[in-house]
Amino acid sequence: MEKIEQGDVAIKRYPFQFTTLMKVLFFLGLLLAAAGFGLTLWRFMVFLKEDAGSFYSWLQYIILFFVSLFLIALIISMLIRSQYLLTGTHLILQFGFIKQKFAIKDFYSVHLFKGMNKLAVYFDDFKTKYMMIVIREKWYDDFIQTLMERKPGIGVSYSTKEEEDEIKKKK
Repeated sequence: MEKIEQGDVAIKRYPFQFTTLMKVLFFLGLLLAAAGFGLTLWRFMVFLKEDAGSFYSWLQYIILFFVSLFLIALIISMLIRSQYLLTGTHLILQFGFIKQKFAIKDFYSVHLFKGMNKLAVYFDDFKTKYMMIVIREKWYDDFIQTLMERKPGIGVSYSTKEEEDEIKKKK
């Protein structure tokens, strides 16, 4: 977690916490994208030696190189810059170079599932619209406290492992 000063309100940065499975999938994605780039490069070299080809052949290689490089850039950016930014008025989910903004005024409540070790932000009182916050466990309290500072009327609730087990049994 990191504080960035901007005007009167400090922007808080919470890096995204990837699971081991996600890290493995990112690594495999990088390998596949690099293999795709290498295979395209090899085929392109053979293509240049044999025949200059048509416009569509050139277009095919341009598209394949672009897609391979785009996937490599996307995966690397996700690994480097996946985070939650809490500004004075918004929660920004930055997943690589993909960003989503959520207005803090639209938040209804925050719930910490201690048994499942998950944090949820709800946008309505029926708890049908929500977003799971995937950060380190030790930052949950700070995240909740910062949300409470940004929107004083937000509801905060907790559930223990026993309460979560009871709910599962009733279903």
